[in-house]
Amino acid sequence: MARWICMVCRYVYDEADGDFEQNVEPGTPFAEISDDFVCPACGVGKSQFVRLSED
Repeated sequence: MARWICMVCRYVYDEADGDFEQNVEPGTPFAEISDDFVCPACGVGKSQFVRLSED
């Protein structure tokens, strides 16, 4: 599972955890998240995230 970081506010999306607030199930790869996903901390889109690491 990989982790993705928002380059604007440094929020980290962890594929293992998902995003409960946006109905993204744990284990969901970032590539499979809807294109309308926004950073829950600052509101920018998916294009502002970069891969941080892979466990």
